[in-house]
Amino acid sequence: MTLSITSAFDGGNIRLVAAQGDCIDVEIQKDHQSDFYQWFYFRVTGAKGRPLQLRIVNCAGSAYPHGWDGYRACLSYDRDTWERADTAYAGGFLTISVTPETDSLWVAYFAPYTMEMHHDLVAEVAAAPGVAYRSLGKTLDGQDMDYLRIGEGPLQVWLYARQHPGETMAEWWMEGALGRLMDESDPVTRILRRRCTFHIVPNMNPDGSRRGHLRTNAVGTNLNREWHEPSAERSPEVLCVRNAMDETGVDFAMDVHGDEAIAANFLAGFEGIPSWTERQQQAFDRFAAELVRVTPDFQTSKGYEIAKPGQANMSMSTAQLAERFGAVSMTLEMPFKDNEDLPDEVYGWSPDRCRLLARACLDALHIILDDLPARR
Repeated sequence: MTLSITSAFDGGNIRLVAAQGDCIDVEIQKDHQSDFYQWFYFRVTGAKGRPLQLRIVNCAGSAYPHGWDGYRACLSYDRDTWERADTAYAGGFLTISVTPETDSLWVAYFAPYTMEMHHDLVAEVAAAPGVAYRSLGKTLDGQDMDYLRIGEGPLQVWLYARQHPGETMAEWWMEGALGRLMDESDPVTRILRRRCTFHIVPNMNPDGSRRGHLRTNAVGTNLNREWHEPSAERSPEVLCVRNAMDETGVDFAMDVHGDEAIAANFLAGFEGIPSWTERQQQAFDRFAAELVRVTPDFQTSKGYEIAKPGQANMSMSTAQLAERFGAVSMTLEMPFKDNEDLPDEVYGWSPDRCRLLARACLDALHIILDDLPARR
C-alpha cells in the first residue's frame, strides 16, 4: 500500500511538501485570508510498521512559535482515544516520530472536535427535557449559530466557546458542562438550574472549525477582537450572540479557550475596564479561589499579564461583557500541552480532563452564586 497524507475532511489542515523514504515533510496551511496558522489535523495511510519521521517544516513562522517547546502531538487509530507522540522541536521543525500500528493513523495538534461531533452534541442536548434550542443566526458559510438554554433562574449565565476554532479543548469542556447540566439527579445541577438560566453557545466559530483554522472565521476575522463593534460582513457570529446577550442581560460569563504556550489552566479577567467595581472583582477572585480548591488541575500563579486600570482591550468579549453588563466575566484558558504541575505522560491535557474541569467550574459557580453582583 502506498503511503499517503491527506487532510481533506472536516477540520483537517496540512499540505504535503516532500516524502523521502520514511521522512515526510509537511506544512500547516494558513487560515483563509489570514496569516494565522498552528492547527494541524491529518491522516497517514499505508505506513504500517514504518518508523516515520513526520516533520512540520514551517513551525517557526506560526502564530505562537514558543508553543512548540515541550509540546507533544496527538495520535489516534480510532479518532476516539488520543495519545501523545514522541515529538521534538528544533530549527523551526516539529518532528513527530511514530511507527504506525495499522495502515490508518490520525495526527492532530489537539484531540479534534469536528463539526459532525458538534452536531451530535447539539442534537443530544436539544432533545433533553428542559432544554430549549434556537439558531441565533447564520455564519458567512451559512452554518447555524447553535444556542441552548437550560434552567429557569433569575441569574443570567452565558457560557460560550471556541471563538478560536483550533482551540478544540474548549468544545470538549462544553461537552462536560452540558453533560452535567442535563443530569437532574445531580444536586448541584438542580440548584444551578433553579437559580440560573444558562445560555450556551458550544461553538462560536463553525466556519473556522470546519475549514481547519487556528484562530479566525471564513474571512480571516479574529472573533475575539470584534466585541466592541461586530458587523454582519466581518463577524456575524459575534453580532448575533451579542444581540442575544443584550436581550437577556449577563450576570456571569465564561469564554472558553486554549493557550499554545502556557502549560496550565488559568483565568483571565476584566481588571482594566473603565467601570470596574470591587464587588465584581471580589466575585471573580472568589470563583478562582474556589476552583483551586475543588480541582488540582487549576491554579492562579501562571497566566497573562493583568491590564492596568483603564487599559482593558474592549474588543475582547470578557472585558466588553464586564463593562456592558456589569457581569462577572472571565476567559478560561486550557493548555495544548499538559498541566505541568500534574502531568499525564500518556495523554497530556486531554478531552477527559477538559470535561472534568467543566464540572469543577460548575461546582465553583454554585459556591459563589450569592456573591454575584446585582446587574446594573
